[in-house]
Amino acid sequence: MKMKDTLLLGKTKFPMKANLPVREQEREKDWEENRVYEKRQEKNAGKPTFVLHDGPPYANGAVHMGHALNKISKDFIVRSKSMSGYRAPYVPGWDTHGLPIEQALTNTGVNRKQMSLAEFRKLCEDYAWKQIDGQRTVFKRLGVNGEWDNPYVTLTPEYEEGEIRVFGKMAEKGYIYKGLKPIYWSPSSESSLAEAEIEYKDVKSPSIYVAFPVKDGKGLLDTDTSFVIWTTTPWTLPANLGITVHADFNYSQIEADGRKFVVATDLLETVQNEIGWENVSVLKELKGSDMEYMTAQHPFYDRESLLMVGDHVTLEAGTGLVHTAPGHGDDDYIIGKKYGLDVLSPVDDRGCYTAEAPGFEGVFYDKANKMITELLEEKGQLLKLDFFEHSYPHDWRTKKPVIFRATPQWFASIEKFRQDILDEIEKVDWIHPSGKVRIYNMIRDRGDWVISRQRVWGVPLPIFYAENGDSIITPETIDHVANLIGKYGSNIWFERDAKELLPEGFTHPGSPNGVFTKETDIMDVWFDSGSSHESVLRSRENLTFPADMYLEGSDQYRGWFNSSLTTSVAINGEAPYKSVLSQGFVLDGEGRKMSKSLGNTILPEKVVKNMGADIIRLWVSSVDYESDVRVSDEILKQVSETYRKIRNTMRFLIGNTEDFDPSVNRVAYDQLRSVDKFMMIRLNQVVETCLKAYEEYSFSTIYQTIMNFCTVELSSFYLDFAKDVVYIEREDDAARRSMQTVFYDAVLNITKLLTPIIPHTTEEIWAYLKEEEEYAQLADLPQAVFEADKDEVLKQWNTFMSLRHKILKALEEARNEKVIGKSFEAHLHLYVSKEVKELFESIDTELSQLFIVSQLDLHEEENLEDGIRVVVEHAHGETCERCRAIKAEVGTIEDAPTLCERCADIVRSEFPEALVEEE
Repeated sequence: MKMKDTLLLGKTKFPMKANLPVREQEREKDWEENRVYEKRQEKNAGKPTFVLHDGPPYANGAVHMGHALNKISKDFIVRSKSMSGYRAPYVPGWDTHGLPIEQALTNTGVNRKQMSLAEFRKLCEDYAWKQIDGQRTVFKRLGVNGEWDNPYVTLTPEYEEGEIRVFGKMAEKGYIYKGLKPIYWSPSSESSLAEAEIEYKDVKSPSIYVAFPVKDGKGLLDTDTSFVIWTTTPWTLPANLGITVHADFNYSQIEADGRKFVVATDLLETVQNEIGWENVSVLKELKGSDMEYMTAQHPFYDRESLLMVGDHVTLEAGTGLVHTAPGHGDDDYIIGKKYGLDVLSPVDDRGCYTAEAPGFEGVFYDKANKMITELLEEKGQLLKLDFFEHSYPHDWRTKKPVIFRATPQWFASIEKFRQDILDEIEKVDWIHPSGKVRIYNMIRDRGDWVISRQRVWGVPLPIFYAENGDSIITPETIDHVANLIGKYGSNIWFERDAKELLPEGFTHPGSPNGVFTKETDIMDVWFDSGSSHESVLRSRENLTFPADMYLEGSDQYRGWFNSSLTTSVAINGEAPYKSVLSQGFVLDGEGRKMSKSLGNTILPEKVVKNMGADIIRLWVSSVDYESDVRVSDEILKQVSETYRKIRNTMRFLIGNTEDFDPSVNRVAYDQLRSVDKFMMIRLNQVVETCLKAYEEYSFSTIYQTIMNFCTVELSSFYLDFAKDVVYIEREDDAARRSMQTVFYDAVLNITKLLTPIIPHTTEEIWAYLKEEEEYAQLADLPQAVFEADKDEVLKQWNTFMSLRHKILKALEEARNEKVIGKSFEAHLHLYVSKEVKELFESIDTELSQLFIVSQLDLHEEENLEDGIRVVVEHAHGETCERCRAIKAEVGTIEDAPTLCERCADIVRSEFPEALVEEE
């Protein structure tokens, strides 16, 4: 027997190389075959429920890193709640209606006009299911647990039925109405847009000052005077029906370069400089209220513009007189309605002028800007033309500008229950406080919600029309349509005529001939996803309403958080969620938005094939997701290195507990050596910190805490000197079993703590532990347990660690000066104060072992700075063949000349055959 065979070197089949891309897929197959998710649900049946309601990603396109961040974060929460004693089911969802799928099909060559609406919608549905299958495969491959075979999908009949019922309940309460008012309109999509579908980009716009001649000045202004307005949308001038002033502002009639004008007194100097007037004199002043009901001549049409007073007029820019086109602006619409003006909007669905704008019919609105300014100049009413860059609303899908345009649309009245929504916001736990402010201000300032869309692929508005034009939305018709859609799906609306969709024998006084028509618009897709509290939370037995949490990107304060809150308060009187957590966006390593054009996109699918899902999951745990986060190949490599360090630490612990049976060999806490107690306390502090972090959804705290514990306290301290115990001592030596107790608890607890984060790896570790549960995922998170001497032990060892730092520094200096090579070559002389000596003597472990040196002498000395002075010499003696320490007795022991006394004693009693071989 060779001497090296007497060492109890850690042995394990746990591989050093993770090979995650291959092994993860084997594990996922095993989890599916053995119903691990279902077993966890069964185990937690009857326990308190925690429902994280999944916000549906759109079923189009490849899964990106933003999806990965979101889905994996949710998985952390659901898994940690399951392991904390909650019944935490997870039902993934998909949003499937809307323009992107229509466009995607058109891009593949599908000609919608050559088929029936029902046929086109069937193609949309087939496309959506293919996208769902593709995304589902990637989400499952990322290790996300859930009911993947039974997700909720907004195109399914049962979902659509719930949405119809939400609409019906809102209609019954009087919240649904049809109106002609300006809304965001996208000429590029030929559809209305919700506020949530708007994004802002910088554009270059004309800035013009225009003169409107006075027609009736009510005896206060002569007809040789002109009102001056300022606008950045010349194309809306054909729709001008009025000018609005502020009742309380002062206005000046002036003479400038031979012409008379009216502008707000406080803006006169600014307007003079902008237009370039040289000779200006004030003729008179009057209040805005004095000008109410005066009239002006439209600058190029033969019609009047009415002077009105409104509070929306400010002195921040312009002239204090606001060009008012009720068909093209919210404030314009409100003030125009008050004064009885028509809602004129002479622009069609494509953004081209109609016959109501003589001279411009068929012209695209943006091209008309130049034509109108030229016409104004020709008429002598253009006072100044300039250009400026500013932020302007765009369609978030087509990326093209939108306009405000009055069209007949269906609305949900926010005004009628706005205060109820605001009251509910106060009751929700907004985990990022800024989120509460954002959504509160959005709801407070929000106009009525345009819920109709002029598209094909979506849930129909379940509205009928009588012969006289009356709209029909009754509980009876809604219930009948909901039942039909629940049975056949929403395609039935497009396949049958109105009469077939109405209840049998239905009559209405507005249809004496029994003729009915149906609405052709569909519902806003935010109404789709915003109805999930009804179609999912209330409809599935294993879920609860309200949900415990909604978690999405920060853009959803204007999207899903908002629409869900609105519809739920409207029909239930309460928010659909108890808490809301939001995340930032995923950027590249330089902080830029990811885009194909920049070539900086990273696809999770590719990372999984090259590095493994657990690397992406560990990255998600490492970032501060409250803000925008960064990812790049370099960042993922750094995360991979952290993973390697954690894995190697766990491998060492596993290898050195192979001969440890926790049910037999475990050492009770009060029997542990002092250093082992210290590490046990530190381990429990790690558990305590991580449990709190899980509760607070602070995953980066878990990442940092476990990484530091593994690399600093375990690898660089405890496991470093432990080799001199677990390798060298007898198998059942008290010190060895004491350390193995800590080792086993460390690998067990860290594995449990990391299971929500890197489940593929922790399940691999679990197979090497001696635990009852079949899977780590079926275990519970550990609990922190502290004994009465915690503070005393921590005080002792925190002081020791501070002194150790100084000793290590002295050893490093000695190494640099070639006094020693490895620390085992050192003989330490520690000159210490009385207090430090007492501390060192109170420690029940050899100091030389703790500092990994061969020899150590302790000397008491007074007046020491910091209580310690370190002198390093080269150790005297020979190196023990077995433990590698330099000892004076090596070479002097008759039956074991190559060993020190400790090793000779162990080998004599445990491996006598090794000594025979040596002889």
